[in-house]
Amino acid sequence: MILLGIDPGLGTTGWGVIAAEGNRLSHIANGRIVTDTKAPLAARLVELDRGLTDILLQYRPDGVGVEEVFVNSNPQSTLKLGQARGALLLSAARGGLEIGEYAARLVKKAVVGVGNADKAQVHAMVSRLLPGAKIAGPDAADALAVAITHAHHLASARRLG
Repeated sequence: MILLGIDPGLGTTGWGVIAAEGNRLSHIANGRIVTDTKAPLAARLVELDRGLTDILLQYRPDGVGVEEVFVNSNPQSTLKLGQARGALLLSAARGGLEIGEYAARLVKKAVVGVGNADKAQVHAMVSRLLPGAKIAGPDAADALAVAITHAHHLASARRLG
């Protein structure tokens, strides 16, 4: 099963693709979709849509995991993040993909073991879980962590089902 993880952001969206075969996970690819900060919001949302559509066409995932929006102290930033996330969810849903949504604390707990892990800890554990992966920065590491969480969630659902 090929799974895509997404760490949404208006400026930078991290993405990571893994293969899950039973309990074995392997890295396929990861990267970032970066939008032009000087472009209008609508144009940036189109950039996210196009970037994710290209990834979906190239890797043909069976499922997608997306990190949920966290509320931060700046309501405008939270709103823009929500709009970026919405554009990404639409791109994935348009392809008929099953989408899992995960809180950041759940992703950190699934990968590191604690919900308050920092980015460096997440990156280190992703590197351990996916040996040999060249990770394109913290956003891509977070996206791979979301993909790993989605794989664990799907495996648990199969065992219980």
